[in-house]
Amino acid sequence: HIEEYYNNCYHTMTTVDMSITIKFGKKVKATRLKKGMSQGDVARKLDVSANYISQIERGIENLSLKGIEKLAKAIDVSTSELLK
Repeated sequence: HIEEYYNNCYHTMTTVDMSITIKFGKKVKATRLKKGMSQGDVARKLDVSANYISQIERGIENLSLKGIEKLAKAIDVSTSELLK
């Protein structure tokens, strides 16, 4: 019973986490496009690959708070703007 409960909780948390990262990624992409920036532009500012930015925007990559702060600066918006 405990294992079944854990698996159900884990699945629910994973589903919630995915929706949060997807929502955040869509916000990043919309903000980047609004600023007229390409994924490559952002990637160069952060010294990462454009593929990494793509993963963030598709909700595959889960950023830390520091990562969100760096990303916001690269796109030239506040962290709170990205988190709305």
